[in-house]
Amino acid sequence: AMLDPDRGLSLTIARVVQRLQGSSLHSQLERQARVSLHKPEIKLESLKEDIKDFLKTSGWEKKLQNAVYSELNVFPLPCHPAAPPEHIKEPLAYMRKAQGSWEKRILKSLNSMCTELSIPLAQKRPVSEQKELLNKWNEMGTDEPDLSLFRPVYAPKDFLEVLMNLRNPNYENGEQPSFRNHLGLIQVPLKVKDISELKEDFSELGLNIGQLGIDDSAQVPPEFFENEHVRVGQKVLAEEDSAAAQQYVRQGCPTAFRADLWALILNISNQPEDILYYEQLKSNVIQHDLLVDSLIYKDVKLTASNDDYYFVFEDYLYQVLLCFSRDTSVLEHFTYSSATPPKSYIQGKLGMEEYAVFYPPNVNYNSFILSVAPLCFLYHEPSKLYQVFREMYVRFFFRLHSISSHPSGIVSLCLLFETLLQTHLPQLFYHLREIGAQPLRISFKWMVRAFSGYLATDQLLLLWDRILGYNSLEILAVLAAAVFAFRAVNLMEVTSLAAAEAVLADLSTLKVMPLLQIFLFATVT
Repeated sequence: AMLDPDRGLSLTIARVVQRLQGSSLHSQLERQARVSLHKPEIKLESLKEDIKDFLKTSGWEKKLQNAVYSELNVFPLPCHPAAPPEHIKEPLAYMRKAQGSWEKRILKSLNSMCTELSIPLAQKRPVSEQKELLNKWNEMGTDEPDLSLFRPVYAPKDFLEVLMNLRNPNYENGEQPSFRNHLGLIQVPLKVKDISELKEDFSELGLNIGQLGIDDSAQVPPEFFENEHVRVGQKVLAEEDSAAAQQYVRQGCPTAFRADLWALILNISNQPEDILYYEQLKSNVIQHDLLVDSLIYKDVKLTASNDDYYFVFEDYLYQVLLCFSRDTSVLEHFTYSSATPPKSYIQGKLGMEEYAVFYPPNVNYNSFILSVAPLCFLYHEPSKLYQVFREMYVRFFFRLHSISSHPSGIVSLCLLFETLLQTHLPQLFYHLREIGAQPLRISFKWMVRAFSGYLATDQLLLLWDRILGYNSLEILAVLAAAVFAFRAVNLMEVTSLAAAEAVLADLSTLKVMPLLQIFLFATVT
């Protein structure tokens, strides 16, 4: 149910205030206000105004603005007060149901692995093992445990099968007039944007606007744009304004500023309490042994050691992912995600809440690893790397692993990709469909991993600049369609799925920004 704007605004304000009240920022602001009482410029008769002025000039007001902006970016707009809580998670009942049964399937797979291997989901490590782990914390990659018996909980193609079988029960087959002509694999009627709406949303990517990542723009000499863009970037960083930083990165980040700009957009400051929190997670890893630890080990070994770019970060990947699997603060994001975290208990303590261990709802660590690895290029301090990854996960990446009707959710992205191809490259779409090479079967893995592991790292970072800049994952579907458009001539000649996959096997030479620009702004519509 929609709210009238004023009511919606007051609900939003109330919620943001409530969320900030328990935060460390709140106690810091109170402390600053108390300190200011001793300053000569604070007068009793104008106390309230003077304190406000002090907070403004001392930079605390900006910190508060960024915190509010961050809340508005992460949490959905408030529903009607009468709406039940599950509607905040996901308004469509059939999507909630599908997500629920997918979670059950994952948990069942985990539990049967525990039974087969007779390993508990969670157990306390013996003291000797704790010491050993602590000593080799920074070089876990040197370990070679035998993990041959552990198997991945699911592969991207299993997840795609589930999405292909989604149906809206309110429609009998063929009763959806507008949808009947959609010939892709996704068969649910969600509203996705057309090219003219995408052009409007991504207007900063237009042909006559300077971009980082485009070498030969006819309109703007690249070196002129770059110098100016760097100058503006310095100003944005000096201002410490999250909203300005988000707008700025839509045209790309200069390499030297990227780490700081992303942290500013995500409102991450790496305060002492954040570092302490990371240390607590680390000690939890050292004390408890979870089944997922072995899955993480196995996946990092498979992913990082086979990747020339990422293998140098192997130790960082273990640290971040092991800590992430213990992080209960990630749980609060489940109030606005269609997912629900599964719970398990430390062996022998079934049902005792203080022994409950929440499992991250997505045990497909392979995708996680690929979303941490690029961040290792930007952040070398483990607690900051960890915070940036966690924030990227709760803002963006969780949507790629859960079933929902959200415009940035994986179901909508698949549908957007198929619709763009069917509308703008109909011949190619029909040809691939006829030979049994449905395009989504090829592009699904790119989108589910946000293209990590497929593009060259500098190109991937330019793409992720835009995800942060637009606070949306829709650009993943646009890029996937643009890749097909770019290779269309070769794809028209293939006669099998394997041949189509071969044409698209290597994306490491692609330049992201020209592809996006040409597809969005030079496609004849």
